[in-house]
Amino acid sequence: MTITDTAHLPPDHPTVKSGKVGVLLVNLGTPDGTDYASMRRYLREFLTDKRVIEWSPWKWYPILFGIVLNTRPGKVGKAYELIWNKDRDESYLRTHTRSQSELMAERLKDLPDVTVDWAMRYGNPSIPSRIQALKEDGCDRIVLFPLYPQYAAATTATVNDKAFQHLLKMRWQPALRTVPDYHDDETYIEALANSITTHLATLDWEPEMILASFHGIPMSYFKKGDPYYCQCQKTGRLLRERLSLSEEKFMVTFQSRFGPEEWLQPYTDKTVEKLAQDGVKKIAVLNPGFVSDCLETLEEIAEQAAHSFHENGGDKFTHIPCLNDSEDGMRVLEKVVRRELLGWA
Repeated sequence: MTITDTAHLPPDHPTVKSGKVGVLLVNLGTPDGTDYASMRRYLREFLTDKRVIEWSPWKWYPILFGIVLNTRPGKVGKAYELIWNKDRDESYLRTHTRSQSELMAERLKDLPDVTVDWAMRYGNPSIPSRIQALKEDGCDRIVLFPLYPQYAAATTATVNDKAFQHLLKMRWQPALRTVPDYHDDETYIEALANSITTHLATLDWEPEMILASFHGIPMSYFKKGDPYYCQCQKTGRLLRERLSLSEEKFMVTFQSRFGPEEWLQPYTDKTVEKLAQDGVKKIAVLNPGFVSDCLETLEEIAEQAAHSFHENGGDKFTHIPCLNDSEDGMRVLEKVVRRELLGWA
């Protein structure tokens, strides 16, 4: 670390640290609590993001403020309560992201001028607050890592947007690198394959079908040029080939649709129902697009999808956890970070 030369500055001028490199891991976000006020605050920030909801505010805001923000906080809060980390009084997404940051710092100990931190796009800790903290700690270069293997405007781009918006307010901006997607990275595919085989080895039964369920986006976003659908399909194909499975045994689906628009298909919930109704008795579901387990994996898949499968005649259902802060998961993130640090550290 170097310190800016202040020999010719006025005596009351503050000392400025510089010369370090920051790595900022950023995930989607989390409410501070499961209560109504916390949920409403979180949902308001999330659902007013123009990258997430691309409707005109004149059309969307009356629905959002008149209906959604009055009804969904209670419903979503109850869902969060089912998967809340009671020991730390926080969501598991926050628990996992913090752990990933701490483990990354440990893995980069050979680079003493690198500082690792974490943030959330929605909720706390915020991206602006952590960029400011890194800058004050002497980081004049920052690697911004949106934790999404597949690129989507509603995820990766909005993380970048938020960082750039904060830079607009800064007198002395740090240099910023944004991390690209890694949907077809061989280490990532290998880690996913290992997670599947390791998990299935703990069962006394074999699934007839494995679903790779990705978060969906509206079909209109895809038609406007978003590469997300194609990247999800490629991840799924590479993973299926790595596992030597046929298309009859492995399928890509999309979950978490919201609102009246058509979203990417096939839908996970409808697929789970149909498989059970068609006589498939045993399935496994994983979420390759999620770096960490969260509401959409622990509640929507491990709880809701499992219940739906059983209700429609299915027998055995298992959810394969996300990579989280596992050894394989951290190996993937470290590979991406070290690649992006080249020339800086």
